[in-house]
Amino acid sequence: MSSEKNRRTFNLLGICLRAGKAVKGFDSAVEAAKNGTAHCILTAADASVKTKKEAEYYCGKYGIKYFDTELSKTEMGRLCGKDTGVLAVTDKGFSDGFEKIISEVSH
Repeated sequence: MSSEKNRRTFNLLGICLRAGKAVKGFDSAVEAAKNGTAHCILTAADASVKTKKEAEYYCGKYGIKYFDTELSKTEMGRLCGKDTGVLAVTDKGFSDGFEKIISEVSH
């Protein structure tokens, strides 16, 4: 994990998962978006182009935010217990936190 942005994303994701405010896996994330419980979807940097494109599509369709993180599937997996490329965040506060970190311009 190189950048400060990565470290902060990783730490916030860890807290989010421990709080039970994230859904792991593509299908579960899309389901959370569909039923209105997701506030944003995060994808891993090394998720496939197809996966990212589909996640972004569903975010647009259900009116939630989409963030492509710089974390790898392995880094996300370290927090989740299994490698995963897609997570849905089900808490507005955490979603806003990810937006703040990810949209921040690196110095």
